[in-house]
Amino acid sequence: MNARVVFLDRASLPVRFHRPRCATEYVEHVETASGEVAQRLAGATVAITNKVPVRAEALARLPDLKLIAVAATGYDCVDVGYCRAHGIAVSNIRNYAVHSVPEHVFALVLALRRNLVGYRRLVASGAWQAARQFCVFDGEIRDLHGSVLGIVGRGSIGQAVAAIGAAFGMEVLFSTGPTQPEPDARHRPLRELLQRADVLTLHCPLTAETRGLIGEAELRLMKPSALLINTARGGLVDEPALARALREGWIGGAGFDVLGVEPPREGNVLLEIDQPNFLLTPHVAWASVEAMEGLADQLTVNIDAWAEGRPRNLVT
Repeated sequence: MNARVVFLDRASLPVRFHRPRCATEYVEHVETASGEVAQRLAGATVAITNKVPVRAEALARLPDLKLIAVAATGYDCVDVGYCRAHGIAVSNIRNYAVHSVPEHVFALVLALRRNLVGYRRLVASGAWQAARQFCVFDGEIRDLHGSVLGIVGRGSIGQAVAAIGAAFGMEVLFSTGPTQPEPDARHRPLRELLQRADVLTLHCPLTAETRGLIGEAELRLMKPSALLINTARGGLVDEPALARALREGWIGGAGFDVLGVEPPREGNVLLEIDQPNFLLTPHVAWASVEAMEGLADQLTVNIDAWAEGRPRNLVT
């Protein structure tokens, strides 16, 4: 099949990208506003999007569109229900950041458990230079060994996080969110996981069922020393509740790589938190060079496989 392929947000993938073999015409846009989607995809057979929303209003004006290739694992930017009802295939990227995201998770965890930001601030302020002894004690430092790692989600990234946690000597427990428990000795209901975890890390998709998964009630169930890590989707957590939890000490700290609205041009309550037990990075956990190159390769393969009649990684 010959195809007109349009990449809506090429700047979101800053590595080389191989043009699909099926593309008789290939168009790249650095970025695309939501109001430009229908115009830019006019006549396109294949749309590539990373985070540009492709909703029913635009899709209704695109009779030639046959495939939306999402350049990410999460596909909440696409109106999958409309696509399913109108014969538009949707593919996503799988198992590409199984090293990048878990490493970022533990960068956040280690920085928080060992209070690195607080101690760096002490050095910068001159407190160490003025100390009466060889070190400065200010802020608790905790080991990972012997602590409980709770993982919400049991996909490839969740499993990779579990392997690293086990290597640190952590007890690893899973929950798959508000669903029936799996028949596994390491699986726990979410409520129990919240109560037991010293580190709780989220690795589940954002769906109607998981939106607001962690709110005030869940935060209050966690240990006062526990850490909450979110490198999945911002909408999984009630952000105002988390801000209050951090300020009032319901939990020990949090490390986030995602927000409910990205980029946060209108602000966000979590941007206002300036304390050493909270770390926020700009949705880059996935973005090692190696992971991005693997994503780009898989994106091309997904498109060409679909064009050749052997579709892969379809969202059902």
